[in-house]
Amino acid sequence: MMEYLLATEEQKELAEGARVILEKELLPQIEALEHADEGRGKYPMDVHKKMAEAGYFGMNVPEEWGGLGLDVVTQALIAEEMAKIDAGFTFSFYNAGTYFPMILASGLSDEEKQAWADGIMAGEKLGCFCITEAGAGSDVTAMRTTAVKDGNEWVINGTKCFASNGPISNYFLVAAWTDKSVSAGKGITFFLVEKERGVQIGKKENKMGLKLSETSEVIFEDVRVPEDHVIGEVGKGLKYSLELISNEGRAVGMSFNLGLAEAALDKAVEYAKERRQFGKRIIDHEGLSFMIADMKARTEASRGLLYYTLSALRDGKNIGTMGSVCKMYISDCTMQTTTDAVQCLGGYGYIKEYPVEKYMRDAKIFQIFSGTNQIQRRTITRALAGRDPQAVKK
Repeated sequence: MMEYLLATEEQKELAEGARVILEKELLPQIEALEHADEGRGKYPMDVHKKMAEAGYFGMNVPEEWGGLGLDVVTQALIAEEMAKIDAGFTFSFYNAGTYFPMILASGLSDEEKQAWADGIMAGEKLGCFCITEAGAGSDVTAMRTTAVKDGNEWVINGTKCFASNGPISNYFLVAAWTDKSVSAGKGITFFLVEKERGVQIGKKENKMGLKLSETSEVIFEDVRVPEDHVIGEVGKGLKYSLELISNEGRAVGMSFNLGLAEAALDKAVEYAKERRQFGKRIIDHEGLSFMIADMKARTEASRGLLYYTLSALRDGKNIGTMGSVCKMYISDCTMQTTTDAVQCLGGYGYIKEYPVEKYMRDAKIFQIFSGTNQIQRRTITRALAGRDPQAVKK
């Protein structure tokens, strides 16, 4: 059941419709998918196709390009309900279909852009955002991938790591240095790169959680793309990517986390009402009941923060560092809530027969990617502090 009281009937119908499909098509096979590929996990393309047929892939494609053009609040409500079934699938499904705005910013013709829009909405075009490298995590400016101009083409060389959807994608949004003689803000550019241009998929990672989201290295060796595959302006890629990640990306991404928290809370309450010790339900024991009350409070506070931020973003407000606030606060709350759910179930919470240990494993990564929570705290504090007027200029 949808928990957001301010959702419209249309939003409820869309969100609950998505959850119903996953309950039928995905839930019965989650355990097998988690253990597939020697424990690395597997993204279920059969479920992907079912969801795409129902119109849920590429939800942000604008109406003028034939899409639903759903606003960020509606997208997040749908993602939250989906994540209650599986956050890994939801994370991959949402992100693989969300990059049409970047394609719109390329130099492709309108006819080519329309073909991309159609391919995305059909569930046939799956994207992968490639920025992280072995030596460039929180400090993206340390990346070593380069793109060198050669006539009317750019030649890309480098290796990206921890690329979500790398193994299943057929196009990539790639950040590369185009001019190392200037600052990162003027020397990094984003490119649209189709897989058939020679992109190689490297090692597939065996992660702690989020198993249904496949993660790998993506390798570029003399991969050539035409000039019209530049996204935005040459040299402006860092600014573009930071805007994409820090606002809509970080905020909408926390809807996956919120779905996890709600699922963990629901399972803890269900168990605590059934399990009896010392002659009564364990939910009636004060110590445990207080822990569950805290789980509920954190989840509702997270929901209020998320949809307040997304509503402001939808309405064109300058949200400042609220994307960072959402990312830091909600992921910390969800990690604590999923951990408490394991505690609530006691020994049963620690075994795989119950889903709460999976919720805890899935939740952890949200404190790490899209900028660690330590980086988010630094971003928030720097914005509050401003420049020190007495600082010595270097």
